[in-house]
Amino acid sequence: MVVAIGFEGSANKLGVGIVKDGVVLSNPRHTYITPPGQGFLPKNTAQHHREHALEVLQKALDEAKISPKDIDVVCYTKGPGMGAPLVSTAIVARTVAQLWGKPMIAVNHCIGHIEMGRLVTGAENPIVLYVSGGNTQVIAYSQRRYRIFGETIDIAVGNCLDRFARVLKLSNDPSPGYNIEQLAKKGNKFLELPYVVKGMDVSFSGLLSFIEEKAPQLLQKGEYTPEDLCFSLQETVFAMLIEITERAMAHCGSQEVLIVGGVGCNKRLQEMMETMAKERGAKLYATDERFCIDNGAMIAQAGWEMFRSGQTTPLKDTTCTQRFRTDEVDITWRS
Repeated sequence: MVVAIGFEGSANKLGVGIVKDGVVLSNPRHTYITPPGQGFLPKNTAQHHREHALEVLQKALDEAKISPKDIDVVCYTKGPGMGAPLVSTAIVARTVAQLWGKPMIAVNHCIGHIEMGRLVTGAENPIVLYVSGGNTQVIAYSQRRYRIFGETIDIAVGNCLDRFARVLKLSNDPSPGYNIEQLAKKGNKFLELPYVVKGMDVSFSGLLSFIEEKAPQLLQKGEYTPEDLCFSLQETVFAMLIEITERAMAHCGSQEVLIVGGVGCNKRLQEMMETMAKERGAKLYATDERFCIDNGAMIAQAGWEMFRSGQTTPLKDTTCTQRFRTDEVDITWRS
């Protein structure tokens, strides 16, 4: 039996999770929330992680009802993510690993999302749509690598939603994307927005600039409500994502699709993806906010897979990087 503890802090969520042979024993997290209309800066986010690290770690151990001696391996997010928060979390992981005398594993954040999704849903070999505040990728597994079929060529879909939430001065509690989703449910007047799909890649920056510029005038004139604009934005960006995901499924002949990442909690995105999957005779796999939003258990789960396949990371190599692509990792635990 292998028990892995995972430390995640690549953005504004600090999470510590404990996994024992495919069972999540605990998964607490603490979110850094800024005032409406503001994003989160790396320096302040790192300070938040430092202030709450011991509290979240203790909570994880208490909920799992285990002590440090029961843990076999300490896992942490190497990247991608924001530099300062990544480093502050890695320091905590390195410290406890040395205090407890445990080996370490550096985990790719994106691989953590995928392995958590596979564990929770039971999906075997799905096409993966990975959508979050910092990443947008369509991924498939082949020959010991997660291959990126398509991705954003500028900003991530979550970043696009978050930045539009700032225009509307929406609350960041629990998240800007969640609050956009709630408003969108009440919208019914569609505003045509730039729809930019380039082969297998998508672009959101032009669409965002367009709606940022138009929104104040449209709202002032009463032509559209905030609900209408949220509805229009969601429908457009999600349609773009479904298009490139379906193309990857057709190319691979896949009958499974898995949505992971923070934006993957969005019920409308899941609904649209399920419609597409059903038309293809395929099955949708998705998770709720416990596992699709950044969390420590996903890092523990990916680290658990790596550890069982014989991997560890020497202490001198337990660094962080803001750029760590999904297809750079050798997937030693899958055939």
